[in-house]
Amino acid sequence: MDLVYVYTKKRSEFGRPCNFSDRAAELHVDILPDHSLASFFIDRDPCDVPLQCSQQMSEHEVNTEHVDFESRGINHTEGGWPKDVNPQEMEQTIRFRKKVEKDEHYTTSILQLGSVMEHCIRQNNAIDIYQEYFEDEEGEEDEAQQCPWAKTINLFRDPNKVKRTATSLSWHPDGSHKLAVSYSCLEFQKATRDMSHNSYIWELENPNKPEMAIQPGSPLVCLSYNPKDSHILVGGCYNGQIAYWDTRRGSQPVEISKIENSHEDPVYKVIWLHSKTGTDTFSASTDGQILWWDIRKISDPTEMLVLDLGKEQNINNALGAISLEFEQTMPTKFMVGTEQGLVVSCNRKAKSPSEKIVGTYSSHHGPIYALQRNPFFPKNFLTVGDWTARVWSEDIKESSIMSTKYQTSYLTDACWSPVRPSVFSTVKMDGTLDVWDFLFKQNDPTLSLKVCDEAICSLQIQENGHFLACGSQRGTTTLLELSPGLCTLQRNEKALVSAMFERETKREKILESRQREMRLKERSRSEQSKEGDTAGMDYDGEETPEEMIVRAEEEFFAIVNSELKQREVEQQKTKEENTSEE
Repeated sequence: MDLVYVYTKKRSEFGRPCNFSDRAAELHVDILPDHSLASFFIDRDPCDVPLQCSQQMSEHEVNTEHVDFESRGINHTEGGWPKDVNPQEMEQTIRFRKKVEKDEHYTTSILQLGSVMEHCIRQNNAIDIYQEYFEDEEGEEDEAQQCPWAKTINLFRDPNKVKRTATSLSWHPDGSHKLAVSYSCLEFQKATRDMSHNSYIWELENPNKPEMAIQPGSPLVCLSYNPKDSHILVGGCYNGQIAYWDTRRGSQPVEISKIENSHEDPVYKVIWLHSKTGTDTFSASTDGQILWWDIRKISDPTEMLVLDLGKEQNINNALGAISLEFEQTMPTKFMVGTEQGLVVSCNRKAKSPSEKIVGTYSSHHGPIYALQRNPFFPKNFLTVGDWTARVWSEDIKESSIMSTKYQTSYLTDACWSPVRPSVFSTVKMDGTLDVWDFLFKQNDPTLSLKVCDEAICSLQIQENGHFLACGSQRGTTTLLELSPGLCTLQRNEKALVSAMFERETKREKILESRQREMRLKERSRSEQSKEGDTAGMDYDGEETPEEMIVRAEEEFFAIVNSELKQREVEQQKTKEENTSEE
C-alpha cells in the first residue's frame, strides 16, 4: 500500500504573476514623500571639496575567459557507393561504373549537367571590365615606401616554475605553423635539481599550452626539424649526447648516442645534411670536435674532425666550436664559428684530416654566436660576435667587406632574411631586435624594436620572411610579424646587392695589397737596419701611411670608372649593331 501526502499552497502565496508580453507601462506602487524625515537631515556648512587641474580617470580591469585549443583529426571514408560495392576493390568499382554508363538516364543527366557547367565556365572566362591589371606593381611601390614596422603576435612562455633560457628555435618545415623550442640553463652551476629538462613544440595559434613535450635525458641546447620528414627532430644535449625524436612515437627519444662516443661539452649546433636518405646530420661542440651522425644508427658517430689549426688532430689544442654553417648547394664545404673569434673554413671530402681545415677568418674579439651564408649569394656570409655584425667574402680572409658600428650592448644572434638578400636581423643582450637593410641605410638599423627587458639569446625567421621568433633568457619566445616592405623582394635588389658585394670586395683587395706592400717595405727596412747598411739613408722621399691609403682609394675609383666606361662603350656597340641589322 502506497502512502501519498500532497503538499498544497495557495496561489496568492506565490507572489505576483509574471507577464512577459509586450505592453504599455503600468504604475503599480506610488510611494509619497514623508515630510517628517526632513527634520533628521543635517546641513553641512562649510563644505570643502578638493579639486585637481588634471582630468579624473577611473580604473577598470577586465579578465577574459581562458580558452584551451585542442587539435583533433577526422577519418574520412569514401562515400556514395552502394552497400554491395566495396570502393577499395578496383574490379567492383569498374563493374559498377560500366553498369551506370549503360543506363538510359545517364546520358540525359550528363547532357543537362554539361550545359550548366559550360555556362559557368564561360561566365568565369568572361572579361572583367573593372579589373586592375597593375594592382600588384602599385602595391609593391606602396609597400616599399611604407615605414618598416613589427608587431607582436604571440608569446610562448616556459610552462615550468623555474624558468630557463630558450637556447634555439626551429620552424616546422611544412607550412611553418609549428615552432620547436629547446630550453636549457647555460649559466655554469646555476641549474637546480627541480629544473625541468623538457623542451616543447608550440602551435602558433595556441600560446596557452604546448602541443607536445620533448623529454631528453639532459637539457637540450639545440633542436632542429628534419627538412625531409617533419615528424623527426634531432637535438644536442647539455651533456654532449645526440638524440632524435619521432613525434608519432611520443615524447621519449627514439634513440640516443652513447655518452662515451659523444661530445664532452654541450652541443651548441646540430644541422641536417642534404643526403638521399635524409638521415645524416652533424654537430659542433666547445670540446673542439665536429661529429657526423646517421640517425638510423646514432649510437656511434660515422666521422670525426678535431679543430686543431696545427693539423695534428690534437684535441688539447682544438678550438671550441659554438656555431656551425652548412649550405646545401655546397655539399662538401662547411664553416665553424669558434669561441676564440675565428671562423674556420673546412672541406669534408679532403683526403686526410689535416687537409680538411682549409683556412681561417679572424673576425671578432669574442665567441662567434651566429654564422650564416647569404641565401642568395653563398660566397658572402654573416658573423656576429662581441658588439658588431660583419659581412664577409670567401675571397678575403684578412678583413670583412662590411660591418656595423659597435653597439652599446653585446650581440647574441643574427640571421639573413630568406626573401631579401640585403636584409638581416640581430638581437642583443638588452632585449632589442635590430633589422638592417644595407641598401637603405648602412650606419644604423632600419628598424629597432625593444622586444623584452631580458637578454634575447636565439633568433629564427620563417621561410616566407613574414614572421620572426626570438627566445629570451627567461624562456619567453616572442612571435613577431614584420612589415610587408621587409619581406617583399624589391625591384633590381639582387643586382644591386651583387654589385655592392663586388665593389666592396674589390676595394678590400686593393687595400690589402697596399698593406702587404707596406709590410714588405717595413720588413726590408728592419733587415737593412740590422745589417747596418741604413746609415745616412734619406727617408724624405717616402710616403706616409695616410698618403698610401689616399693613393689606393684613387687607384680603386680609377679602376671602377674605367670599367664603367668600358661597359658604356660595349652597350653602344651592341645598339649600333642592332640598328644596322634592322
